[in-house]
Amino acid sequence: MEKLKAIGPVRIIMSFAGVFICAVSIGMFKFAALGVDPFQTLMAGLDYVVPISFGTLYVIVNAVLLLFALFTEKHYIGIATVINLLFLGYIVKFTQDLLTDLIARPSLWIRVVFLAVGIVSICLSLSLYMTADLGVSTYDAVALVMYNKWKIWKFKYDRILTDIVCIIIGICLFVIGGGNFDTISGSVGVGTVITALFMGPLIEFFNFHISKPLLKKFNSTRHA
Repeated sequence: MEKLKAIGPVRIIMSFAGVFICAVSIGMFKFAALGVDPFQTLMAGLDYVVPISFGTLYVIVNAVLLLFALFTEKHYIGIATVINLLFLGYIVKFTQDLLTDLIARPSLWIRVVFLAVGIVSICLSLSLYMTADLGVSTYDAVALVMYNKWKIWKFKYDRILTDIVCIIIGICLFVIGGGNFDTISGSVGVGTVITALFMGPLIEFFNFHISKPLLKKFNSTRHA
């Protein structure tokens, strides 16, 4: 309890809010059906060729990424990481099911709107819990390690690189597994391309214009 007090309520709230908004955003992506985010593209490709349940596969991949973070920079493993692993999947499923029940047959324009909102909100969510610095998702840790520890480019470029690699591997796995265009397009779409190219810059934008000023403001108020 004392450790949580030392951390501060604002950072804890930002971490919880970040993970929650992230999960809702992914649910919007899935509802829009115009392409999932790059990491989910990788997972979809793996799920297509690996003969085990998606849930088990997801745990294995995250376990590997968790080991990567622990051996390279364990600082990125924290409260938000645990929350992400335990609750994100359930919130994603709830959001997707809720939107499907409310809007059974969405038009293309409605899907585009949800995609746009999903892209902006997922970038804001990642900015919130990265700035709170109480842990990030195992995949988000990769670009942060590349930027902060290995000093490879700026963060936004490192994020673009990891996202593009995920998309390429995901598509290759579909091809190796004998998937056709319809199979691949079910996971890779305009939303995938947009997030790969603009997620890094948007996260950086929200860092400097919303998340960091927000944290600074509340910390200043708290110590005033």
